[in-house]
Amino acid sequence: MNEIDFEEYRAHLRGVAYRMLGSLTEADDAVQEAWLRLNRSDVRDVSNLGGWLTTVVARVCLDMLRSRESRAEEPVPAAMAQQPAPSDPESEAQLADSVGIALLLVLDTLEPVERLAFVLHDVFAVPFDEIASIVGRSPDAARQLASRARRRIQGVPTQAIPDSGLVNQRKVVSTFLAALRKGDMQSLLAVLDPDVVVRFEQADGSRQELRGAMNWAKGATAFSYGFRFADAALVDGSPGLVMALHGKLFRAVRFTFGGDGRIVGADVIAHRARLDALDLGVLA
Repeated sequence: MNEIDFEEYRAHLRGVAYRMLGSLTEADDAVQEAWLRLNRSDVRDVSNLGGWLTTVVARVCLDMLRSRESRAEEPVPAAMAQQPAPSDPESEAQLADSVGIALLLVLDTLEPVERLAFVLHDVFAVPFDEIASIVGRSPDAARQLASRARRRIQGVPTQAIPDSGLVNQRKVVSTFLAALRKGDMQSLLAVLDPDVVVRFEQADGSRQELRGAMNWAKGATAFSYGFRFADAALVDGSPGLVMALHGKLFRAVRFTFGGDGRIVGADVIAHRARLDALDLGVLA
């Protein structure tokens, strides 16, 4: 097996590892470890090399997630608490956007084995009997792990919103986000109620309130670049936005909608303790 042969699988393996770990730097480390294990192994009798490599990367990622959990249980000096910036921030931003920032954030709340089962089966169609051999459980148990992860990822709206209403709200959120990214004031105002009320909870816990669509639109479009790292999500069961950098949630927005479908209220959350307590789901 040479480097050229391995390159045929690198993009796929990187995709698996990134969804498992949520960090491009760690994903590349996992792929590199798979390459090293490949070069130490006799694979002449392996009929499905891509599947073999996927299993290797999954095992490496599972070990990394478990190690991450054990480190989280230990006190961390303040100087070491900041997550290092990725070596290739542009690539990470593009990859996060293609996968879905909301999905990555919800995946990060799962147990390592649940995350593995969901990513391998639901994203990459790996059979449950193969997943079972990786996590050391039965195929039925592996199926249940993926099912639990799927329910957690989908989330449950706190209100009994009809499917049609949720679809419409998803469209409004998408329009809102696209308008902010482009700095498109007219499209932004079109989805905001003229008397919208926006409540801000800052990182230090202080609170502010702003009223009026034009006031919020002007302030929000001035920071349109930050919304490049945003995605639609269920935030405590309500449609909203999540914003993350390097896989870490730094702001969330929970919307309230009026009878005409426009946004009449928004809660913007940046306080760390409140962010950590949020129940997030993918707004499909």
